[in-house]
Amino acid sequence: MELVTPDVGLIIWQTIVFLIVFVVLALFVWKPIIGSLKAREHQIEDSLRAADNAKEEMEQIKSDNEYLLQEARIERDQILKTAKDEASGIIEKAKGETSDITQKMIRDAQDAIEGERRAAVKEIQELVASLSIEVAEKILREKLSDDKSQKALVDKFIKEVEIN
Repeated sequence: MELVTPDVGLIIWQTIVFLIVFVVLALFVWKPIIGSLKAREHQIEDSLRAADNAKEEMEQIKSDNEYLLQEARIERDQILKTAKDEASGIIEKAKGETSDITQKMIRDAQDAIEGERRAAVKEIQELVASLSIEVAEKILREKLSDDKSQKALVDKFIKEVEIN
């Protein structure tokens, strides 16, 4: 049992050595260790604060991006609506112009047809008049070949002119 129970001198020397080591540690080692632990603690706290700030900034950026995206969608919808309205207006205007041009072309064609019809009727009338004159001339030459017939016809025309 001697090995298990220490001697009183050993206990005293161990206590003295312990106190010397404790004083040396307290004077030279613990202050730098505690200082570096506190510095490390401050660094970790600063890193956590920076991470929280970065997280808040990311959330702010995300909400800004969502807002900008929503604004872009609204603007896109407005542009599309405006483009559709303008396209409809252009189509309606083109239809109206086409209708006006078509009506003008129809009127011009009808006027041209009417002019051609009048010219054709006038030409036919002139041709009929010319043929009538030729026929009348031929008939009169045959009927009025003698002087007696000519005198009777002239008298008849004179009587008709006096009556009218």
